[in-house]
Amino acid sequence: MNINKEQLLELLAQIAPNRYLQAVLIVLLFFGLAKLMDVITTRVIKRWIEKTRLKIDDQVLDIFHKPVFLSIILFGLALATERLEFKETINFITLGGLKTVAIFLWAAAAARFLKLLIKLVSHDKSRFKLIQDQTLPLFNNLLIILVTGLSIYIIFLVWNIDLTAWVASAGIIGLAISFAAKDTLANLFSGVFIMADAPYKLGDFIVLDSGERGAVTNIGIRSTRLLTRDDVEITVPNSIMGNTKITNEAGGRHEKFRIRVKVGVAYGSDIDKVHKALLDVATNFPDVCKNPEPRIRFRTFGDSSLDHELLCWVNKPVLRGKLLHLLNTAVYKRFGQDGIEIPFPQRDVHIRSASEDKASIDSYETDR
Repeated sequence: MNINKEQLLELLAQIAPNRYLQAVLIVLLFFGLAKLMDVITTRVIKRWIEKTRLKIDDQVLDIFHKPVFLSIILFGLALATERLEFKETINFITLGGLKTVAIFLWAAAAARFLKLLIKLVSHDKSRFKLIQDQTLPLFNNLLIILVTGLSIYIIFLVWNIDLTAWVASAGIIGLAISFAAKDTLANLFSGVFIMADAPYKLGDFIVLDSGERGAVTNIGIRSTRLLTRDDVEITVPNSIMGNTKITNEAGGRHEKFRIRVKVGVAYGSDIDKVHKALLDVATNFPDVCKNPEPRIRFRTFGDSSLDHELLCWVNKPVLRGKLLHLLNTAVYKRFGQDGIEIPFPQRDVHIRSASEDKASIDSYETDR
């Protein structure tokens, strides 16, 4: 690279002995090279890329096209500055300014390229569970912070600025911020882990350990929102969601949800008739799933009844309340038609008079 530079300067010295004219020729030469690169990029490479099926190559070319063009011009300006042989201070400021512009150009291009890469990676949810559509803003912000911090570090090196005091100050400030925003950071990291582990997703019906039940409407970085059956939205911080027991009613092998209709029949009832009536109600009900099939379970001998359960499945947990109401109504009507008695608790109360109690006490004392 040094040999090429020396050869270029010797050639320019032969063409134009004046160093100011040489600087102008250097600027014009590199501007022509940049323009030539621009023509090759737009008319050859871009047309060839447009014929491919991939879209990412077009986006990558758009990202790096302008930085390459401007970097060639900036390199020419730097050579021209060296050729002009300014004083050391002016030369340092000019070259530092040109390098700073180049750093900002490539930092912006790097940030755009990394954002594009993360967006592409987020589509492969089977391999990269941590990077999803919901976590993209978080990773984009982290990338901006990383690229900006690295760019500032390089700029400080370019301008020969001592970083020791700055690094120490940044450490103290970061420690203070971490203590002040510990709850926010806890919610932030919990949100990332929730999205990565995916114990629930949008639309799932979940039940918290504290009793709240609702559909997940939003999974954010800071909190999770639930919409209850009363159309009330509950916002729960992710730090709590990450440390509580969560029952996902829409989880498992499928989203179907089993409901239980508990009913008791009188002692002496025809059990086979009871079972047939319950199965007929469930089988002919339009909103009850055919697979798995409804089933009957004779649970126990109660104090006043033979306790049964009708077990059947509905397509979504949100239908539980509605279907339970309709099935209870249908079972009650069917038992009325078939003459099946649903008993109510009964108690036998024996009343004794005061004279009988006194006679019992006298008889007890005489026996003693």
